[in-house]
Amino acid sequence: MRMLSRRGFAVGAGAVAGTLALPAVVRGQAGYPSEDVHFVSGSVAGSGGDVIVRFFAEQMRPLMGRTVVVDNKVGAMSNIAIEHTVRSKPDGHTVLINSGSTLAANMKLFRKPPFDTARDLQMVATLSRSTMMLAVRADAPWKDVKELTAAMKEKGDKATYAYATSIAQVIGALYREKAGLKAVEVAYKTGADFVNDLASGNVDYAIADHVQATGLARAGRMRLLAVGSSERLKVTPDIPTMAEFGYPIDIRTWWGATVPAATPKPVVQQLSGWFNKVVTSEECRRFFAGIGTDPWATDPDFAQNYLRKEIDDWEAHMKVAGIAPQ
Repeated sequence: MRMLSRRGFAVGAGAVAGTLALPAVVRGQAGYPSEDVHFVSGSVAGSGGDVIVRFFAEQMRPLMGRTVVVDNKVGAMSNIAIEHTVRSKPDGHTVLINSGSTLAANMKLFRKPPFDTARDLQMVATLSRSTMMLAVRADAPWKDVKELTAAMKEKGDKATYAYATSIAQVIGALYREKAGLKAVEVAYKTGADFVNDLASGNVDYAIADHVQATGLARAGRMRLLAVGSSERLKVTPDIPTMAEFGYPIDIRTWWGATVPAATPKPVVQQLSGWFNKVVTSEECRRFFAGIGTDPWATDPDFAQNYLRKEIDDWEAHMKVAGIAPQ
């Protein structure tokens, strides 16, 4: 597999059935919170992922009765944000809001990660479910996956595609393998970094985050060709799946809130109740609909077990995609 860094390029789950028994929302349980709360974002300020973190920060402030500060810890496919959270004081005043898929994938994508997400972090709640999207520039000549695939086969190893997350990397590799392409992947630090290269034609297509992709598509700056799940998303029913074009790919992305593993259980339950109150609200439903994702409320035990399952699943995904740990 040939891969270029952005610099090098520039130079040359399950669903929960029934009704959730949500923890009671009682402010001030065990004296928590006793100070400002920090929500850690692994995304650059203003990006799609950061928008999600800031939405929850705004919604949680009145419930927590404290200032909620967003700390952007960007880089290494969210590993910097994850490690910052793992090393923080386990008292509930540092909460990582991040792609749960990344928490799982990075355990397999990196040979020696400086943490074990299933051991060092405690899931508080799941927040949403979606997938990545196969996208091209708005004025690209390819109107669907069939046309894109044919064009990329003609270009051979001159074809290029962008990604900025571990999940996007695997979906891109699966599409390339199943379609028989020789396209070269170009890794970017954030999704925002490849927008201009995609628009100018420096890269042919991208595996884009659903938040970023739906926003840019509505603004007329990107065309969405397919989603990376086996079923069309409820919020974007007009966008087909890759499987509909003969490339069976089913990798869903999901977001969750986590704290250091040693955080007291009463604090975890308190946070879970607050997050689930937000996730099940009509305002949150509208917010997620606007960025192409579905709300997903669960409890800490389910979320922790789901994370463990996802870590196991990612080992299989990488084998199929032919990706070796970095």
